[in-house]
Amino acid sequence: MAAVMVSSAGGLLAMLNEPQPSLKHHALSHLNNLVDRFWPEISTSVPIIESLYEDEEFDMHQRQLAALLVSKVFYYLGELNDSLSYALGAGPQFDVSEDTDYVHTLLAKAIDEYASLRSKAVESNDMVDIDPRLEAIVERMLQKCITDGKYQQAMGIAIECRRLDKLEEAIVKSDNVQGTLAYCINVSHSFVNRREYRHEVLTLLVKVYQQLPSPDYLSICQCLMFLDEPQGVASILEKLLRSESKDDALLALQIAFDLVENEHQAFLLSVRDRLPAPKTRIVETVQTVEITDAPNENPSGDVQMADGAPAPTPAPAPAPAPTVVHETDPVDATYAERLTKIKGILSGETSIQLTLQFLYSHNKSDLLILKTIKQSVEMRNSVCHSATIYANAIMHAGTTVDTFLRENLDWLSRATNWAKFSATAGLGVIHRGHLQQGRSLMAPYLPQGGAGGGGSPYSEGGALYALGLIHANHGEGIKQFLRDSLRSTNVEVIQHGACLGLGLSALGTADEEIYDDVKSVLYTDSAVAGEAAGISMGLLLVGTATEKASEMLAYAHETQHEKIIRGLALGIALTVYGREEGADTLIEQMTRDQDPIIRYGGMYALALAYSGTANNKAIRQLLHFAVSDVSDDVRRTAVLALGFVLYSDPEQTPRIVSLLSESYNPHVRYGAALAVGISCAGTGLSEAISLLEPLTSDVVDFVRQGALIAMAMVMVQISEASDSRVGKFRRQLEKIILDKHEDTMSKMGAILASGILDAGGRNVTIRLLSKTKHDKVTAVIGLAVFSQFWYWYPLIYFISLAFSPTAFIGLNYDLKVPKFEFMSHAKPSLFEYPKPTTVPTANTAAKLPTAVLSTSVKAKARAKKDAEQKANAEKASGAEKPVSESGSGKEKEGDSMQVDSTATVEKKAAEPEAAFEILVNPARVVPAQEKYIKLLEDSRYVPVKLAPSGFVLLKDLREHEPEVLSLTDAPTSTDSPAAGAAAATQGTTASMAVDDEPQPPQAFEYAT
Repeated sequence: MAAVMVSSAGGLLAMLNEPQPSLKHHALSHLNNLVDRFWPEISTSVPIIESLYEDEEFDMHQRQLAALLVSKVFYYLGELNDSLSYALGAGPQFDVSEDTDYVHTLLAKAIDEYASLRSKAVESNDMVDIDPRLEAIVERMLQKCITDGKYQQAMGIAIECRRLDKLEEAIVKSDNVQGTLAYCINVSHSFVNRREYRHEVLTLLVKVYQQLPSPDYLSICQCLMFLDEPQGVASILEKLLRSESKDDALLALQIAFDLVENEHQAFLLSVRDRLPAPKTRIVETVQTVEITDAPNENPSGDVQMADGAPAPTPAPAPAPAPTVVHETDPVDATYAERLTKIKGILSGETSIQLTLQFLYSHNKSDLLILKTIKQSVEMRNSVCHSATIYANAIMHAGTTVDTFLRENLDWLSRATNWAKFSATAGLGVIHRGHLQQGRSLMAPYLPQGGAGGGGSPYSEGGALYALGLIHANHGEGIKQFLRDSLRSTNVEVIQHGACLGLGLSALGTADEEIYDDVKSVLYTDSAVAGEAAGISMGLLLVGTATEKASEMLAYAHETQHEKIIRGLALGIALTVYGREEGADTLIEQMTRDQDPIIRYGGMYALALAYSGTANNKAIRQLLHFAVSDVSDDVRRTAVLALGFVLYSDPEQTPRIVSLLSESYNPHVRYGAALAVGISCAGTGLSEAISLLEPLTSDVVDFVRQGALIAMAMVMVQISEASDSRVGKFRRQLEKIILDKHEDTMSKMGAILASGILDAGGRNVTIRLLSKTKHDKVTAVIGLAVFSQFWYWYPLIYFISLAFSPTAFIGLNYDLKVPKFEFMSHAKPSLFEYPKPTTVPTANTAAKLPTAVLSTSVKAKARAKKDAEQKANAEKASGAEKPVSESGSGKEKEGDSMQVDSTATVEKKAAEPEAAFEILVNPARVVPAQEKYIKLLEDSRYVPVKLAPSGFVLLKDLREHEPEVLSLTDAPTSTDSPAAGAAAATQGTTASMAVDDEPQPPQAFEYAT
């Protein structure tokens, strides 16, 4: 009670000068309780209290009490370093469990200090002296968190302080080890800045996972992929495949599909090649064994060879005894069958084939949009002509539907030179993944052998580029053909296409022979071929950070060709993809270079080395160059690069670039637009749309272009029902495309944006992270090279590498797609396809009714009837008009459509929309819809792992019943896609036949 009534600390402070220790102790303990109220007064006596702490004759307990009091005074004075120093001296008197601002602040300070010292010690490999008292406080804090059951907090502190021993203890002692491990994986990806340390954390997690009674093999394999340990993954897959349980085999197949989603070609092939072949007496006849044993269909010959070629045992002498083949163990026969399946998945063929079937069967492209664009583009404007071809390719990416091209061959033939190159290459985007027929599809355009070949070099180069796009990241079957094509020509346009094709097909494989072939093209010092060679070398060496990068940089300094320097600058950046601090030396070298093009490459190197890390150091560097570099090129790219660093945390991007989007410099504004487009792609993020909206009507044409493209990237797969601005944006695009006075640059942006909005038959989105939060390597690389279209339009096609199908595809044990239903627990309108034809194009809607009256014979016969109907309309004040009246005059058309639309709205209002939707496997499931996906309770199939989209392996609970399958085979020849597309689009394009007659409006006006 007495303490509460105290109005001054003066009396207690006076006691500190008393000779009796008991009085001093009494004063110190009471001052400690009053310090929050009287610290200004106590601060005047700090020297006396300090001397008590330093007095060795004084009791230890009281010395610690003095230290605690001084620590608290310094805390209130804002001197945190001194405060922590005395808190350490207070020993156990500093109670880490005390729930006060003082304790919380000092603990945070202690952890920061300790973490900083530990990091220095590890990074410099030197012994750094850490105060044992500081270590004791951190240990007490960690122990308290574990004792109190605050495991996530303990793990956070342990990771920050690099105490992996405590991290392991926190995980093992937690009540939900699996959940804790999953949380820890997320934390390590989001908050551990140094790559090497992240590897240490993940190695520990793998060890803990493997010690569990039932290990989570899905998570283990994801960690091993990040650690680049293909042997570990292969061992787990082999164990699961050899298991007698069918469920284990399903799990192995699911792991393979999950790994394929990360698009790391070199790693996947390495895993595949490490899977041991079925045990037989004679290894040389492994192909014969596979043909004899496998009960399922035989894979295509080239894959078989690829699988068999890297057999782990050396090949002895030929001519084995054929009788040995029949001595295969039945268990091994099951393993052989499963091995065939998993190798097909790991090579990418299975997922590509299923994706191709899905995109073809669910294609909802709206050809009327393309027809409108085509009709509004002036014949003389080659940029917009090419942009329309790009938009068509993007709109039909991966669907194999090339109807638009076939129907407009004359219009297409106006493309010359590089436009012809692009037009041919566009087929590669449309047929992407058509691995079996890719070469036969492109056969009419490919070099025909001999010195000159028969066709145009632009078509031939474009066809080689198209082959690369078809086989992107899965080029085992086409690499040799592309190499031969490159070697057998000296035509730089064909070399250009062959280099790009090789880079795409051998992405990230670091194939030495291909590298040498491409390098020899580079050293011819041809500007056109050299640019593609530089990019191709980068694609080949993605993420390898080899010494070859310095070789490329040396040549960039030697050559005089700006195009070659630019290609090499981007190529060098690709080599350091994902290397984080390991790329710092090269980044420093590039960003300090006198040549602005190499500094520009340095921005890409920063973007790709730290892609998806949201690393503060990288962000600071990029912002520094964005505002200080003398080159607009470099400034634009520095801002754009922020999009790559931040795509794992898209909400941050609009906030970080908001000021830059208002810069006086149009290049910086353009960069800000694309940064938002890249990092917020497919999210429909409201803040991103709000930032881009004013830029779509910027005063500078190329800024408008960038903003339109970025807006389309953000809005892809977002419906008008979920954000009304989507409809507004579609109308804005149409207005820009139809406006004859609009600048070419922004018109091109609007055309490309129209393609991106409806990409892949309206069944794909742009996704840079897989569902397990790993980078999708091909997608990130694709967008990086796409952003180069500023200099070279054909690179626009690289955006197709970032497209990810928005599909739920459930698969049974035989990797077939069974028919079964599941639920989307949300209103169907929120995620439906955009309305076809008439909704996006207002002027077409106006033309359609007039086209009905264009038949010249009937026009006169109806004239009297029209007059009577006008009179009736006036009497009835236009309340209920007959259908034929919609053509009675141009002024009435708008009115009649409005009446129709309001009637429709009223009708819809009368019928409330369902609150859920039943979907049938395989189904389109857009990213925003994933959280509403639920399986029906009495479903025959149960997923191996709960996933709302992607490839999901299903357990069949009623195996004895016959199965109904959903997907049929994908198109197999050049004709079937077009024929199928024509048939598929008949229903949606009934009005297109009318729109094929552009004359009717004039005929009608003339008649009246």
